[in-house]
Amino acid sequence: MEFFTILVSVILVNNYVLAQFLGICPFLGVSKKLDSAVGMGVAVIFVMVLATAATWPIMRVLESLEIGYLQTIVFILVIAALVQFVEMALKKFIPALHKALGVYLPLITTNCAVLGVCISNIDEGYGYAEALVNSAGAGIGFLLAMILFSGMRSKLEGNTAIPKAFQGVPITLVTAAFLSLGFMGFGGLV
Repeated sequence: MEFFTILVSVILVNNYVLAQFLGICPFLGVSKKLDSAVGMGVAVIFVMVLATAATWPIMRVLESLEIGYLQTIVFILVIAALVQFVEMALKKFIPALHKALGVYLPLITTNCAVLGVCISNIDEGYGYAEALVNSAGAGIGFLLAMILFSGMRSKLEGNTAIPKAFQGVPITLVTAAFLSLGFMGFGGLV
């Protein structure tokens, strides 16, 4: 039951993109096409879970050596290595997705949502299994936000009813705000 609560909380209530506003760059940049949005979401889930699997035990070592203050630097290095691994795998096995994600794939390295989930797992005092569930849930929440936003953006594409002043980036930001407000409705769920 505890794992279910963690999942619901991080997917709906504390969604990293729509409630905590972490990971906005790929959210806005890759959400124009559903295929790219799903690809980015799956890549982020993979990197989040692997990053947590690696950083949680590393943090225990840092704490035992009393150098926990190096947490952010070490976590960024681990995440950068994992993203390079994912990029090489996509380039070899799914070149079309690698090309579609373009510059946004290396940006997962600096995606604050990935770093945020690793630090949050430590700050919340999660055990290893809870941390992995939290990371998977955060990635699923990221994927859900990407899919929903991609659908909303595809409906706006080519819509002539949008006033000229709101076309382009302004309507994209307004749409993201409305999606975020919609997720605020889950606020009292957990």
